[in-house]
Amino acid sequence: MAIATSTSVEHHHEEHHPDLRVLGLLVFLVSESLMFGGFFATYLFFRGGAEVWPPEGTEVELLLPAINTIILVSSSFVIHLGDAAIKKNDVQGMRKWYKITAVMGAIFLLGQIIEYMSLGYGLTTNVFANCFYLMTGFHGLHVFVGLLLILGVVWRSRRPGHYSATKHTGIEMAEIYWHFVDIIWIVLFTLLYILTRF
Repeated sequence: MAIATSTSVEHHHEEHHPDLRVLGLLVFLVSESLMFGGFFATYLFFRGGAEVWPPEGTEVELLLPAINTIILVSSSFVIHLGDAAIKKNDVQGMRKWYKITAVMGAIFLLGQIIEYMSLGYGLTTNVFANCFYLMTGFHGLHVFVGLLLILGVVWRSRRPGHYSATKHTGIEMAEIYWHFVDIIWIVLFTLLYILTRF
C-alpha cells in the first residue's frame, strides 16, 4: 500500500513538473540579443567617427532588401497562424502555415544571396562593408537555423498525435525563435539600409 502511495505521489509530481524548454530558449535568445547588441554598438561607434558613411563605393540598394523585409516580417504573421491552428487541434492547418513560412524564409535567404552577388564589394573592402557582411551574414545564419526548426516541426508532425491542442511546445518554440529573427532583422534593416541615407 505504501509503495502504491509513493508511486502515486511521484507520478503526481512528474505531471506538474514545469517544462523548462521554453525558458531555456528565452535565455538563449537573450544571449543572442546581447551578441547582436554588440554588433549594433560597434557599427554605431564606427559610424559616429566617420566623416562619410557609408564610404564611397559601398552604398547599399534599398529595393531588394525592402522586398526581403516585407517577406520576412509577413512570415511572422504566417507562422502565428500555424500556432493558432494547432491550438484548435488542426495539425494539417499548422503544417500548411509552417510550410508557407519555410518557403518565405528560403526566399529571404535567396534574396540575401542575390544581394551579396550584386553589391560589388566584399567583407574586407572597408569598415562599413565588414560590419554589413558580419551583421547580415550572422542574421542569415539565424534565419537558416530557424528554417531548420520549422522544417523539423513539419517533419515531426507527420507522426499521428505528436502535436495536438495540448501538446505543442516544439511548435511554440519555433514560432518564438522566428519572431526573434524578424525583430533582429527590423533593427538591421533600419541601421544598414534606412539610416545610411540620412
